[in-house]
Amino acid sequence: MLKKQLLRFLITGCSAVITDSIVYYLLLNILSTSISKGISFLCGAGIAFILNKLWTFEATKNTASHVWKFSILYLSTLAINILMNKLTLIIFPSNYILAFLVATGTSMVLNFIGQKWWVFRSDKIIGDRSMLQ
Repeated sequence: MLKKQLLRFLITGCSAVITDSIVYYLLLNILSTSISKGISFLCGAGIAFILNKLWTFEATKNTASHVWKFSILYLSTLAINILMNKLTLIIFPSNYILAFLVATGTSMVLNFIGQKWWVFRSDKIIGDRSMLQ
């Protein structure tokens, strides 16, 4: 189950990034870069929420807590992403590719853990072994 979820999480992440990129590019001709990026990020996050909820983690309950938890998690990992990018650039100045990979990798791992075990946690009791699969 964990391997299936990881694969689906990666596919969902790629879909969200592609959505973010396309929307950003399309809006650049109409709006400022900051507004374009804000809207495109929200579109990518929306895709990530819907696909992870329904497909990756197959969460069946429709609760407002999913939206709030997802939002808190994404804002937190966005801050961590920025921090990791900055710290990596302090250690390895001008190595932007490494900084991007470290920041993205860190936030990706934290997003998976947060979504699996907090946002879309199984409704079963905590001691149930199926949660660890």
